[in-house]
Amino acid sequence: MTVSSDKTSEPLIHATGLGVTLGGTKVLNNIDISLWPREILTLVGLNGSGKSTLVKALGGLIMPDEGAVTRREGLRIGYCPQHAHPDNTLPMSVMDFLQLTQAAPGMDAIGVLEEVGISGLENRQLSALSGGEYQRLLLARAILRKPDVLMLDEPMAGVDVAGQSDLYQLIPQLRDRYGCGVILVSHDIHVVMAATDRVICLNHHVCCSGHPESVAVHPEFVSLFGAQIAETLAVYKHQHDHSHDLHGDTLGEGHEQGDHSYCEHDHA
Repeated sequence: MTVSSDKTSEPLIHATGLGVTLGGTKVLNNIDISLWPREILTLVGLNGSGKSTLVKALGGLIMPDEGAVTRREGLRIGYCPQHAHPDNTLPMSVMDFLQLTQAAPGMDAIGVLEEVGISGLENRQLSALSGGEYQRLLLARAILRKPDVLMLDEPMAGVDVAGQSDLYQLIPQLRDRYGCGVILVSHDIHVVMAATDRVICLNHHVCCSGHPESVAVHPEFVSLFGAQIAETLAVYKHQHDHSHDLHGDTLGEGHEQGDHSYCEHDHA
């Protein structure tokens, strides 16, 4: 169940007029963005559109050339980088790796390994981890700081389909447990329909933003990803906006209506 973001207080991160130039190329131009407590914000866009650069600028890993980024005082950020791989020549166990990060008060390494589903691996060498196990370890390191903001840059890289589904379910659970905001970069466009509160579509600038349903039909989104993707997302959203009986059949007329309870027309 999605928990609404908290917009009664100040944003966790707020950027205005953000611009970043790398190697003489303007990667980000005039970006305005805010992340609110308990909000899951997903960044989508084509390869090279500036998603990872934006995450790094918001987190303070890159200094913008233009504009300003304001972070709430005392903000703790847990960051999972894109395409991170362990050095197989370096002898280091899972526990050694986690001990490189200063844990927040009340947090312990064994506990976070259990939270992310890799308990019992604390003595395993990093070189012996699967891609999915390593991604979960990076997530464990991020939440060891008990973050106010989780920044997850393509956290499903190297993870099989079943593992991706589990991780996507874990993200909102962590948001609820820690009350943090989440910035998620994902190439899996379908995830924006199931695991996010707001979507921002980037192409070096903000093409469109809003609730997933509105972004999926926005002309600039359709222009970037194509009409077929937009239509698929509309069908996907429709198919998940109702309940099913124990046999997997859609509940129609004659059943009680709750939120997203039923639909009256045929499925695509």
